[in-house]
Amino acid sequence: MDILLLLFLGKPLWMWLLFLALVVALLVFDLGVLHKDDHEIGVAESLKLSAMYIALGLSFSGFIFWQMDGEATAQYLTAFVVEKTLALDNIFVIALIFSFFAIPRQYQHRVLFWGILGVIILRGLMIAMGATIVEQYHWVLYVFAAFLVFTGIKMLLVSDKEHSLDDNRLLAFLKRRMHVTEGLRGHAFFVREAHPVTGRLTRFATPLFLALVLIEIADLVFAVDSVPAVFTITTDPYIVYTSNIFAILGLRALYFALAAILHRFAYLKYALSILLIFIGSKIFVADLMGWEKFPPAWSLGITFAILGAGIGFSLWKTRSGPRQMVSAE
Repeated sequence: MDILLLLFLGKPLWMWLLFLALVVALLVFDLGVLHKDDHEIGVAESLKLSAMYIALGLSFSGFIFWQMDGEATAQYLTAFVVEKTLALDNIFVIALIFSFFAIPRQYQHRVLFWGILGVIILRGLMIAMGATIVEQYHWVLYVFAAFLVFTGIKMLLVSDKEHSLDDNRLLAFLKRRMHVTEGLRGHAFFVREAHPVTGRLTRFATPLFLALVLIEIADLVFAVDSVPAVFTITTDPYIVYTSNIFAILGLRALYFALAAILHRFAYLKYALSILLIFIGSKIFVADLMGWEKFPPAWSLGITFAILGAGIGFSLWKTRSGPRQMVSAE
């Protein structure tokens, strides 16, 4: 059993295996028990499932405290909150994709479930590469920080920009390279049907598969912001990865509750922009103040304050009626 004590990215192998086993168990329980049959997920079910994931994510901080220390716990909680909040922007894009392909609500969970598998792998690769680069070249953290500040300012300037998939290049590329059915074929991603020209049985992708690909790419784009954001909070790959995955697991469940009231969070993008600027500026503030690092407790408190103000302002501004949905790039 000594192999379980071997270090992998700075932590014993058993800690990584324990976390992955927990994630696999959650996914099996989700698809195999809760959603083994296609059905429309209502707001109540969505909130209950999301609350379960949030509770597990917060409870995991106890494990972090047990195996590490209080500072690592504060970093994990800050990273968890930041990741979940930044991922909220992804909901706008997911809603746009589902609307464009006219995906019924009873099939949306299937797309999001299989999409999370891609997220687990892709984010793991990005975080492993990021950790290796930061360990070898610490100055890269300053590049990450400057990028976040720039991204936050850019988001402030284009927060009201609308987006459409009509001219999406990736979608056009997929349709050129693949046979795609005109409509859905139940919950299938691929089907074999007679080709309309040759009459031969041909493998066709369905719009459900195209939606899955676009959602995966969207998450990859968002990870370009969120992963550097967490690395400016902590460079511990274990904290970065676990906070990422727990935040995304819960957010996919929360999507079904938030999708119907996205207009109430139309101004949240401004808070996310300010949050990115704050996260990016911390490393420079710490250097100016002569600190070894920005105090984790302060970081967590300021993060909550920014998000609370953003949510409160958004709910107040949209109290009289819906506002046109603001989507993310």
